[in-house]
This record gives sequence, C-alpha cells and structure tokens, in this order.
Amino acid sequence: MVSAVFHSPLEAAAADKQRGATTRPNTAGAAATPAPAVAPAAPAAARTPIDWRSIALKVLPPLAGIALLIGIWALLTIKSTSFPTPAMTFDAAVKLFADPFYSKGPNDQGIGWNILFSLKRVAVGFGMAAAVGIPMGFMLGRFEFLNRMVSPLVSLLRPVSPLAWLPIGLLVFKSANPAAIWTIFICSIWPMIINTAVGVQRVPADYLNVARVLNLSEWKIITRILFPAVLPYMLTGVRLSVGTAWLVIVAAEMLTGGVGIGFWVWDEWNNLNVQHIIIAIFVIGIVGLLLEQMLMTIAKRFSFDD
Repeated sequence: MVSAVFHSPLEAAAADKQRGATTRPNTAGAAATPAPAVAPAAPAAARTPIDWRSIALKVLPPLAGIALLIGIWALLTIKSTSFPTPAMTFDAAVKLFADPFYSKGPNDQGIGWNILFSLKRVAVGFGMAAAVGIPMGFMLGRFEFLNRMVSPLVSLLRPVSPLAWLPIGLLVFKSANPAAIWTIFICSIWPMIINTAVGVQRVPADYLNVARVLNLSEWKIITRILFPAVLPYMLTGVRLSVGTAWLVIVAAEMLTGGVGIGFWVWDEWNNLNVQHIIIAIFVIGIVGLLLEQMLMTIAKRFSFDD
C-alpha cells in the first residue's frame, strides 16, 4: 500500500517563505556584528639550550693533548742545560712576535716576512701543479690508452724524494727561488693527478650513456657531467698536495737559502738558537694545519655524500 501526504498550496507557500527566511543572509545583523578581537601574539619560541657537553668534548681533548705535551717537555728539560724549557721558549716567542715584520737587510728579517715568502713560493708552485695536474688527471681518467701510457711514469716518479728534484732545478734555472718553486711543483702534482683520474674512472657509466644518447660534445661531458662528480676527489688531491708543498718548501729553503721559514730555521741553528727553532716548528705546524683545515672545509662544502 502506498500512502501519500498532500499539502495545500497555502501551506506549501508558507513553508517556502519560512525556508527563504532561514537561508537569506542577515545583512543588518552582519553590519551590527562587532569586529573580532585581535588574536594575541604567539609566545616567542623557546631558545635552544647550549649543548655544553658537546662543546666540552670538542674543546677539552685537544687542550688535554697540548697540556700533556707541554708537561712531558717540562719534565724532560728540568735539569737540561742545552735544551730550553717551555717557559724559556714562551718568553722567546713573546719577544719574537712583538715585531714579526722587521727588516734589517735581505738576510735578517722577521719571522712574519719569512712565513709570507714561503707561502708565496708554495702558492706559485702549487698553482702551477694544479693547472697541469688536474687537466692531466681528467685526461688519464677519460682515455684508457693515455692512462696506460702515462700511469707507469707516474708510478715511477711519484716515490722520488722531494730533495732529489732540487739539484735538477738548480741546474736548469741557475737560481735558488725558481728551483724551490720547481721542487714544490714536481712534488705536489702527483696527488692531484691520481685523485682526479680515480674520480673520473668512478663516475657511473649511466651518466656517460645518457651523454652518448644526447650526443653531447666532449667539452660538455667534462663540464656538465664529469666535473661535478669528480670535484670531491679533486679537492682531496688538492688537500694532499698543499700539505706536501708546505712540507717540501721548508726542506728546500734550508738548502737554497734566501728568505723563508726553512732558511730561517737553518740560520737559527747556525746561531745555536734552539728556542727559535722550536718556535719555528710550532709555526710550521700551525700554518700547515690552517691550510689543510681550509681545504677540508671547501671539500665538505662540495661533498655530496649526504
């Protein structure tokens, strides 16, 4: 059975009017509604607490190591009359660095000038090595025939002592300064060649296959594909090379003379000034550490391991 409810036309009109009244916006009421209050400002973010434990783990171990070294040094030199104590060396360092840039002639200059002259030689020799070694590393890694031809020469010459190259430089250039630069060049070029070549060889084959599909030129393959992928390897070679260059320049300057930290050490030995020799050892180590840390920071900046 089907039942239906019928409404009269008057009741239907009244219902429609009632629905329209409920759905029609109340403009008068909207105008009379007060503006909402401004929301209170959000509380300031809590300050991140300082991780003192992490800072202590980074700072205290190096300080403890340095203190241990100085303590052993002080114990071993308590009764020594020829080797200076840490206190004597510190007093000499204060006097030495009070005027590090004095100049009293070509063979009597402050330690600051000697460091700058050594860094200048390192920069020239290292720059020449980078200009030659990095492109050669790209070519050795890229072309198999060239790699097989040059790799035996690199393996043969790389282990040669740096000082063995110095007489060759003196013979060719007839001067101490270019001979020292030549020694830096020939000794710091090998890490850049080897690391760059290894980086090129480890580039995924898929990258090169895509380059072949796109018919890229060799220049675009090197600049767009190989260079970004090889950059971390290349910077590792650069870091090793600058350490080698700074190591070599001290020994080269001892033999060639002139102005430089190596010559300064040898000159102080001739004057039997052991305190200045110890100071020079610390200075050489600190400068080498700063150079390495700078290049490590650059290498981390361009590292894509994460």
